[in-house]
Amino acid sequence: MNTSRLNEIVQNFSSKKILVIGDIMLDSYIWGNTSRISPEAPVPVIKVERSEFTLGGAANVALNLKKLSSSPNIVGVVGDDKDGGTLKELLIRMGIESNGIIQDNSRNTTVKTRVIAQNQQVVRVDHEVEDSISDSIQNELMENLKQHLPESNGVILSDYNKGVFTKEIIENILAEVKKYNLPVYVDPKKDNFTHFQNIRLFKPNLSEFIDGIKLYEDDNFDDHCVQFQNKINAEYLLITKGEMGMSLFSDHSHQIIPTKARMVHDVSGAGDTVISTFALCDLSGADSLEAATIANYAAGRVCEEVGVVPISKEMLLDTIGFLKQDS
Repeated sequence: MNTSRLNEIVQNFSSKKILVIGDIMLDSYIWGNTSRISPEAPVPVIKVERSEFTLGGAANVALNLKKLSSSPNIVGVVGDDKDGGTLKELLIRMGIESNGIIQDNSRNTTVKTRVIAQNQQVVRVDHEVEDSISDSIQNELMENLKQHLPESNGVILSDYNKGVFTKEIIENILAEVKKYNLPVYVDPKKDNFTHFQNIRLFKPNLSEFIDGIKLYEDDNFDDHCVQFQNKINAEYLLITKGEMGMSLFSDHSHQIIPTKARMVHDVSGAGDTVISTFALCDLSGADSLEAATIANYAAGRVCEEVGVVPISKEMLLDTIGFLKQDS
């Protein structure tokens, strides 16, 4: 892909509005240093230097879209608690509308707390509720969805298995989106694999895909991929495979896209970056291979950072330019 073609695609990002629906989370970071082992247990003692909150889950997908210069909207559920308020404040601070967020007093906001010392994650603590949202919250979510669809160019469904997506609500969402003939891009979890039907993109990671369709070591991987793609009627199946890159299945063709990370520090949030970048590129005139290739560059870049870091348009252009020059 030459520079002029890349610029042509990226310049269209700012005109796109994508609606993100899914499991919204708050990422909490405790940064510090360690120089000794606790006398109480064989664990490091962390001397805390700073702490911060960032957007996670579906909210990180929206943040990636925003940093890439598009105009995302987001629909989801958080708790009616302090963490939910913090999350909404972060969205507003980042320039992302929060009026599609429902605060549910029957559940806690999902918070992932990562403790990092010497630029390495020491431990992660998850505070979450995985129960499905109630019928009344589902109805409210659908109303919020309907308000945003008329102005959207596409829809991303970000499933982290934290209770927003059930078989029923997936069917309701897809039926509503179909009225507007909008492309749907799905980042799934295995529990709902076969419920996402008639979509533009299905993007699991390799371990999710193997678990989701119950693949065995001696199975023909490519054949199963094509069969599953046909089963859910997805135009594109994109499987992210970490250091092995990505596999893209489209129109019964299979392309391997090698990884572009120069130095992997942290893979957290890379899947959010992939689906955000692919969707924007796809809506901006890229073909499927171009969209997957650009998304691969984007994921490689964010894996060089510690913690969940979104891709920006400037980071993306600089990274592709650097890697092309370096190759």
